[in-house]
Amino acid sequence: MISKLLKLIGAYKLYEKWLEWAIKQAEMPSHIAIIMDGNRRWASKRGLEPWFGHRAGAEKLESVIQWCLELGIKVITFFALSTENFKRSRRELEELFNLLKEKAEKYLRDDTLRKNGIRVKIMGRKQLLPGELRELLEKLEESTKENDKLFVNLAIAYGGRAEITDAARKLAKDAVEGRIKPEEIDEEMVSKYLYTADLPEPEPDMIIRTSGEERISNFLLWQSAYSELVFLDVYWPEFRKIDLMRAIRTYQRRSRRFGG
Repeated sequence: MISKLLKLIGAYKLYEKWLEWAIKQAEMPSHIAIIMDGNRRWASKRGLEPWFGHRAGAEKLESVIQWCLELGIKVITFFALSTENFKRSRRELEELFNLLKEKAEKYLRDDTLRKNGIRVKIMGRKQLLPGELRELLEKLEESTKENDKLFVNLAIAYGGRAEITDAARKLAKDAVEGRIKPEEIDEEMVSKYLYTADLPEPEPDMIIRTSGEERISNFLLWQSAYSELVFLDVYWPEFRKIDLMRAIRTYQRRSRRFGG
């Protein structure tokens, strides 16, 4: 039994190494976005409260960042907390906010982000977050703003419609104040008012959603117009490097025509 298990593990490791080699022979996506779904169901299966799933999911997020560094991905965007998630119980939100606070404090203390050239950006309506948490996240953004090896975006208090609404308000304000003319507004200008405007690759090449659900749930509505969608039947805390690489392999096998 043990020998069979060892053989299986050995075969798995060989396949993982081959897959990593294979995807590096083709064009890699520059920007990957991930809808990290399934934390609560993962916890429920184990008889745990939802926030234990969120903690497991946060650990997985850190692993995925490391995998992206190894694979040479330039931009990774995680859907962490939607505007709709604010309807959840007070206890669950408090646990989520405490988790975010712990992680922000951790990365403000150590040198991990600077050593790896990781820039962190928070995308969303930060004013909805508790004041102390918002300040910590803004400090994290400020402390990493010069890094440029990997751009890590955390969509927190985020909604795709809310993002477009915020962009429309800024456009309207600039038009009223005479900084732009209405006839100058085109798709390129609208893009410059979105949360992703300062990224080297604002639009994701691929969006991955875990947990088996097949929808984008108000995520990057403008930016995802031509993104390849990959849906995986695995809860986020169980997501493996081989799942990421298989998703990239799926992306590489598709023909991206951009409407042409």
